[in-house]
Amino acid sequence: MRYLDVSFAILLTLAVSSGGASAIAQNGSTDVIERSQVPTSPPLTDFVGTYAYQGGTMEIAAPDELYAVIDGGKYPLRRKSADVFINGGGADVTFHRGPDGMVRAIEDNTGLYQRLSPRITALTDAAFRPRPVGAPPYRYQVPSALQDGIPVGDVAKSDLGTDAAGRIVAGVLDKTWPDVDGILIFQGGQLVLEEYFYGYDRETPHQLRSATKSVVGAVVGAAVANAAITLDEPVLPRLGYANIANADPRKSAITLRHLLTLQSGLDCNDYSPNSPGGESKLYQTPDWIRVMVDLPVVEAPGTVGHYCTGATFLAGRTVEKATGRALPDYAQEHLFGPLGIRRADWTWSHDLTNADKTFGMMSMRPRDMLKFGILYANEGRWGEKQVLPAAWVKESLSSLSRVENTDYGYLWWRMSLNVKSPDGPHRVYMSAAQGNGGQKIYIVPELELIAVFTGSRYNSGGAPPNKIMAEVVLPALLQARGVKGDVGARAR
Repeated sequence: MRYLDVSFAILLTLAVSSGGASAIAQNGSTDVIERSQVPTSPPLTDFVGTYAYQGGTMEIAAPDELYAVIDGGKYPLRRKSADVFINGGGADVTFHRGPDGMVRAIEDNTGLYQRLSPRITALTDAAFRPRPVGAPPYRYQVPSALQDGIPVGDVAKSDLGTDAAGRIVAGVLDKTWPDVDGILIFQGGQLVLEEYFYGYDRETPHQLRSATKSVVGAVVGAAVANAAITLDEPVLPRLGYANIANADPRKSAITLRHLLTLQSGLDCNDYSPNSPGGESKLYQTPDWIRVMVDLPVVEAPGTVGHYCTGATFLAGRTVEKATGRALPDYAQEHLFGPLGIRRADWTWSHDLTNADKTFGMMSMRPRDMLKFGILYANEGRWGEKQVLPAAWVKESLSSLSRVENTDYGYLWWRMSLNVKSPDGPHRVYMSAAQGNGGQKIYIVPELELIAVFTGSRYNSGGAPPNKIMAEVVLPALLQARGVKGDVGARAR
């Protein structure tokens, strides 16, 4: 199953210019030399540095292979020829040199971007080492009690145990499980393991990528609970477009429920290159909502699930229209504020145009991700306060749809992992918020487990958290509890 939400422009558009040197010369900003003057395989350090890119900057690093680093995301570039590389999407990336043989620019099909410096930031340098150079050997410490509403405890007194905790950390440090930035294990009602790597710490917000979808689902739930909107009313009248393309009575029947279960019926499938509503096409347009409402209907709403990021944007904008509030502001008042999460501790642009270079994605501190997981594990309660209706949470974590061959609720996955144990294999069912690169919030109520992972293994497939869960965390809990057979079930 794929969990790739290809977000950043470098992975969508980087391609070698068909014009070669002549195309650069037309730009008039960089002189070039003949490729024959460049060594066949120049060292990767030739390309290291900071480059202007898409109104911001991009860093190129070479710890062992070449990477493009954008907003903390690390994207491997595989060498094709001397100065041409291939990114994770299969497109070419070309570096250009000046008359002195030094790399001066990078070019893709959006333009030519100058090299600003041969250096990268300390944060980017740290992003390729699990721990700083010279750091002392790892020793477990009980997570800090921060009076943030999260109880803490010693892993030795939990079902996870010190051996499993040590193996998890060792696997990150030796890169058995690469690019894991943070791990928080909340088990038996306490946070018993909290570790950060690659320059991250508990105060640094981390990209959620598509785990943002689960947050949108919660904000929709708050709006429904506050009677701002109903789950089964048509959304088109709320959006306010007088005229739409591809008029169809089925389009007029699309509801919030259809959007939350990714069953809109619109021609939107992020995994189909031919889908006009796929995110790689959507992000390039000046009005994402306009594109979505103009899509043709290809299936009856509520019948077939497709992974469609645009459906989440439609749901969020519908809530904005119903409440008269920007979605992030409404989320702070009705979701994050009650959890004790300060507005300054997370970022979220909900502009929904091609001016938004975060692509509608949240960044959030890992402990606040854990709070969100605890909220759902506790059926919408935080302490003594019912933040979301219990019925909404239960339904959100149920199997209401099938997306990418996996059960799906209201913007939450209902998944399972196969776990080996001495008494035979087990299947463990769980709910999960998931995002590209290894962003995970797992909820396994039968094992009193909430596990949060953050990571930077973008667009690489096989993100490590599923393996850590299946190979270490879940076997330890099953053994400690003497569990026989499968855990949980496909929620209905």
